[in-house]
Amino acid sequence: MRRGRDLITATYAYVGPEVSDPAKRFAGNNLACSNCHLNAGTKKFGIPLFGLFGEFPVYSARLGAEITIEDRLNACMTRSMNGRPLPVRGPEMQAMVAYIKFLSTGVAPGQRLPGLGVGKMPELDRAAEPVRGRTIYANTCVICHSSDGSGIRRSLPTTDLGYAMPPLWGSDSFNDGAGMSRLITAGNFVHFNMPHGTDYLNPQLSPEDAWDVAAYVVSQPRPHKAGLDKDFARDLLDKSVDAPYGPYADGFTERQHKYGPFAPIRAAIAKLEAERGAAPPAPR
Repeated sequence: MRRGRDLITATYAYVGPEVSDPAKRFAGNNLACSNCHLNAGTKKFGIPLFGLFGEFPVYSARLGAEITIEDRLNACMTRSMNGRPLPVRGPEMQAMVAYIKFLSTGVAPGQRLPGLGVGKMPELDRAAEPVRGRTIYANTCVICHSSDGSGIRRSLPTTDLGYAMPPLWGSDSFNDGAGMSRLITAGNFVHFNMPHGTDYLNPQLSPEDAWDVAAYVVSQPRPHKAGLDKDFARDLLDKSVDAPYGPYADGFTERQHKYGPFAPIRAAIAKLEAERGAAPPAPR
């Protein structure tokens, strides 16, 4: 369990691209899992890991199949960490699963704890604006994440100490298949957690500012994940409304899926679902 926590908080030091053993270089960037799963996965609405163990196995609409907790962790490895899957029976995977199981102590299967995910702020009735978001970024975010989004390294040229503040785009960031590359995830994460030290009880950015600065971040270049066109291939109507890559079943543009507004997309999906005799989809 302790080893698993270390892997969450210092991923770069154990499986990062600069570790001494090439066989252990599973992550493709120098991020830590805790850059997104804040406070080692214990912060409410900071994408916490607590209480998740009993939710698996679970159906994944993205894959169109049931997945295990190991599958879910490897999705993070190949997307957020821009790397390759960990061996399911390897010590690193087993340690991280043990840590998540520990954080789920006393949580009954099917019980969902409050504070999971990134929270939910009101959506805009317009598209989010990256140009406006750039100004907000310059006023609020640049001191930690740098003007070019590269973050603040702990050491140079040695890179195995990771980042004091993580990059938000560029070659050492998460790739375009990661959840944080989607506006709804990024916007809510920013609203409830940023600037550093913010929590859901006392947000510092208004919803409008959070949407726009998140739009600026997701508009920036980052590594590409091959095969994104296969996501949600079993049923494109299950595709997340803010997935910034096609194909889509609803007729809306990639730009609207990336920046919104999302209400018209949800209405179109509901109509398509009804036309084929299925129940309207759950909110995405």
